[in-house]
Amino acid sequence: MTTYHFIGIKGTGMSALAQILHDSGEEVQGSDVDKEFFTQEELERKGISILPFSADNIKADHTIIAGNAFSDDHIEIKRARELGATFYKYHEFLGDWINQYTSVAVTGSHGKTSTTGLLAHVLDDNLPTSYLIGDGTGKGHENSDYFAFEACEYKRHFLNYNPDYAIITNIDFDHPDYFSDIDDVFNAFQSMANNVKKGIIACGEDEHLQHLQTKVPIIYYGFSEENDFQATNIKETPEGTEFDVSVRNTYYDTFTIPLHGNHHILNALSIIAFCHYEGIDASIIHSLSSFTGVKRRFSEKKLQKQIIIDDYAHHPIEVTATIDSARRKYPNKSIVAIFQPHTFTRTKTFLNEFAESLQTADHVYLCDIFSSARESSGELKIEDLQVKVSQSKLLTMDNIATLQQFEDGVLVFMGAGDIQKFQKAYEKSL
Repeated sequence: MTTYHFIGIKGTGMSALAQILHDSGEEVQGSDVDKEFFTQEELERKGISILPFSADNIKADHTIIAGNAFSDDHIEIKRARELGATFYKYHEFLGDWINQYTSVAVTGSHGKTSTTGLLAHVLDDNLPTSYLIGDGTGKGHENSDYFAFEACEYKRHFLNYNPDYAIITNIDFDHPDYFSDIDDVFNAFQSMANNVKKGIIACGEDEHLQHLQTKVPIIYYGFSEENDFQATNIKETPEGTEFDVSVRNTYYDTFTIPLHGNHHILNALSIIAFCHYEGIDASIIHSLSSFTGVKRRFSEKKLQKQIIIDDYAHHPIEVTATIDSARRKYPNKSIVAIFQPHTFTRTKTFLNEFAESLQTADHVYLCDIFSSARESSGELKIEDLQVKVSQSKLLTMDNIATLQQFEDGVLVFMGAGDIQKFQKAYEKSL
């Protein structure tokens, strides 16, 4: 049996893919840095070996899958090349793997992970399904009908995929370290859409998606009656949101999701539209009501009287949506935003937009800009954002206990870096 070795197995996509291969009966191992990541818990639970980086990990008869963050001068990649081992980058291998299923790529500038999780939940509740979610969750079935997976637009990696279907949530300017402007982003999505073999489910509320030109049908969903699938009669409760769905202006059914905010309604609509198009019965789609969420997307816990929320939001649109969800679910509580910007390029590009989105909270605390392997330094400082957010304060490990003053508040920790270390430090301070 071939052994699959993952270089950078703790990455969110890599961890999920390793689990899929393991669940499908393959022999899997991997290597990574000696630092704890939230993704490794499930790998360890499944008995997948995680080794320190070493050239000795690589054998000639291994199939090597390298994370996209690693360059060709990495010691394990160099050894794989020397030995002539079968070698793939993550997106290259995934592009081949999906071809054995009815594949559904979930993409978009925002909402990919939540929407993939929602789709995987509905399908896996009722049908043999494999799925790869960008929160590090992966599941494989040897006899899967469907493969639902998150397809990232960064560096146009999603152009390696030729899925049967694509769900596209939106198109927005992000990853300014790679894309030059919104037209560059749109062109990437247009190229991706050209790779889709059967049909595209697209958000009709997004003006850019209205301009896609494709050889396959596009099914639009949204709030206006021009969409093929429309949500109406929206009712919010403390437990979630109920709404009616019309298909081409004819009532179809009423659905409930345990989530708050228009973006969650749109995500659910995309799943409803896909399932309807595939001929999946409405009784199956009602599994939406039991969705418990994905990791690091509005993940909640209660500590004393406070509500603690952990969220991956790292773009102004996402920050606004996360604060809005907290406001809708807890209308009588004070919303405290604790935000760690991710990459200097993104922070500089969207400085004013971040300030505007953060000020929708009642109180704002800012953590130092996260420096990653992708971008370890920059000319910007967190104080450059602080001066634009009125009455905002800087948060460090030394003054973390100051958050205790919001004893009946909702503390929303947001960021794509290591914001969780601040949350953990705060919880220890209680």
